[in-house]
Amino acid sequence: MRLFPSKAAAAALLALGLVGCRHEGDIMATGILTSYTACPPVAIAAPAGDVTLFDPANSRDASAIDVVAEITNIRSTCDQTGEFIHTQITFDVQARRRDSQGARDVDLPFFVSVVQGNTNVVAKRVSQVRLHFADGQLRASTNAAGTSDVLRSAATLPEDIRNQITRERRPGDPNAAVDPMADPAVRAAVDRARFEVLLGFQLDQDQLRYNATR
Repeated sequence: MRLFPSKAAAAALLALGLVGCRHEGDIMATGILTSYTACPPVAIAAPAGDVTLFDPANSRDASAIDVVAEITNIRSTCDQTGEFIHTQITFDVQARRRDSQGARDVDLPFFVSVVQGNTNVVAKRVSQVRLHFADGQLRASTNAAGTSDVLRSAATLPEDIRNQITRERRPGDPNAAVDPMADPAVRAAVDRARFEVLLGFQLDQDQLRYNATR
């Protein structure tokens, strides 16, 4: 999933370019926020970490549960040596079915998305993972992967915001005790630099409702 920032999304695509691991709000001289590592945090989007298939499809009785699958064992690596910061995500999908008779393949759609400020999805890709149940087996497992590429230049905060946060504060300075994060413009800029990668099964409204209310 290669992300190229447009004017509207340039700041949003700070996603995979946050570098360092220091105190909250620290900024390097290069202007790259250091609250996170260069690789964004990767997590399962609740409530999309598992999916339940029913047979018949319109039933929600426990006796109608056909296949249940879940995402687990998320792993991520990244390469930040080039123009793009590349993140590779791998994970396992484990499933069980009601009836072990006969071999069967089950295809499940999943998504990998980049989220800005906890709410704004700036990129999303939907793929499929196939599970193979052997004849006589109730369980199946497989692995899947997703990737993201983000321009390193998109990870740099504006110079005026960087200067405001990192400026030297001397004793007696009336603004020395003022938290720069109290400035709405500064906070907005920093919030735009907070991203995570979320993944999960691509659920329809009925499936989301089932997961949220069971």
